Amino acid sequence: MLKFLLAAVWISAATLASVLYSFQMSQAAKDPNSAPAAFFGGLDYIRTPVISVPVATTGGVGGYFLARLAYTVEPKKLKALSVPAEMLLVDELHDYLYGNPQIDFSDRAALDLDAFREGIRDGINARVGDTLVHEVLIEQIDYLSKSEIRDNIIRRRINPTE
Repeated sequence: MLKFLLAAVWISAATLASVLYSFQMSQAAKDPNSAPAAFFGGLDYIRTPVISVPVATTGGVGGYFLARLAYTVEPKKLKALSVPAEMLLVDELHDYLYGNPQIDFSDRAALDLDAFREGIRDGINARVGDTLVHEVLIEQIDYLSKSEIRDNIIRRRINPTE
């Protein structure tokens, strides 16, 4: 009889503890001040088309920087924008690339992708005046020099069936 009474008390205590824990976790999830984790919901993403930016050198255009990026943004702030978000993001990418002429796209090993991402994100957030973009994700990034573009054009003319 004593074992049965101890088992009943144990089951009641375990049930009460799990109900209290569940209640606390549900209250923490409803707290508007707690931000959701960046990659686990709560954020939308905007994917840009392939962006082609001419890279100017002293003698003219040295090549083209090609990129396809995705941005994680808060949906409420995205809806509050008065300008289309894609236009803002592409414009800021152009501003960043032309504002940092020290970036050498021809040397792929020297390109610091983390600094590139942070620079674009910080530029957009400073321009908007709030934290709109949380992460900049790189889907594709390439640099084509003028000589590579010419070689591709010549190959297409020689072998038009391929």
